[in-house]
Amino acid sequence: MAQSPVIAIVDDDEGVRTSLASLVRSLGYEAQAYESGVDFLEHAPGDDPACMIADIQMPVITGDELQAQLIASGRRFPIIFMTAFPSEIVRQRVIAAGAHCYLGKPSSGDEIIRCLEAALAGQAP
Repeated sequence: MAQSPVIAIVDDDEGVRTSLASLVRSLGYEAQAYESGVDFLEHAPGDDPACMIADIQMPVITGDELQAQLIASGRRFPIIFMTAFPSEIVRQRVIAAGAHCYLGKPSSGDEIIRCLEAALAGQAP
């Protein structure tokens, strides 16, 4: 039996983590939630997730700093960023570095699902 893809959810807002994890599980994927970029770096299992959904604005390590650290260590997988404070400069930077999507908060479930399924299929958003 094939294992379900693992989706890492990194957001400092517990309500957002819970709702995203519920959405991810409703699609048949496994959700692993982390309260910060530091939490992900310290506690994520050895295997990279199939995709990550991450907030941009987080304490200690922002989402784009997390992306840069992952890339610097040779870890590349699709990342969908979400933020309540969209910035064109940040959007351009994370997309140029390989982010799959850059969504504002709140985003519709359909929009998140579209980005997630495209990322897992290796397609453009």
